[in-house]
Amino acid sequence: MDVMTAVMTRRSTHRLTTPAPSDEEFSYLLRAAALAPDHGVLRPWRWITVRGEDRHTLGASFATTAAPENRAKTAAKAMRAPLLATLVFTPRPNPKVPEWEQLAATSAMSHSLMMLLHSRGFGSIWRTGPLIEDVGVRETLGLDSTERLLGWLYIGTPESRSAPRRRE
Repeated sequence: MDVMTAVMTRRSTHRLTTPAPSDEEFSYLLRAAALAPDHGVLRPWRWITVRGEDRHTLGASFATTAAPENRAKTAAKAMRAPLLATLVFTPRPNPKVPEWEQLAATSAMSHSLMMLLHSRGFGSIWRTGPLIEDVGVRETLGLDSTERLLGWLYIGTPESRSAPRRRE
């Protein structure tokens, strides 16, 4: 898929199924995405991949944030895709590169990753919401106090293989 086609046809994909990229393929795509503009080459991010049974652990953490009658539905959010790539912003102290610029680099890298996934036939959607601020979710993922959880890229194969429409 050429770059213009990828840009014009990529959409957030809500319904995802197997397969997702393997760990090896995902690592390869991350190395390429990390070539996005990044002043100082600080790479102020890290990824935590969650797949298989680990999604149940993450879902249980999600569920603790919900009212009792909504816990099952909230836990199920972690099962919406075969791979949840957790994006963690890890700003680096640097007098020449302010934190806002590091966040912009992290966003550019994430967008590059979504384009690369799309070019290989995978679907993705960047999900955020109140869970990114939850202390229990942060603890489950092992984040420290200097890191910010920016959400998850839910990744898999789109359930529907309809031809993507170009955007106007």
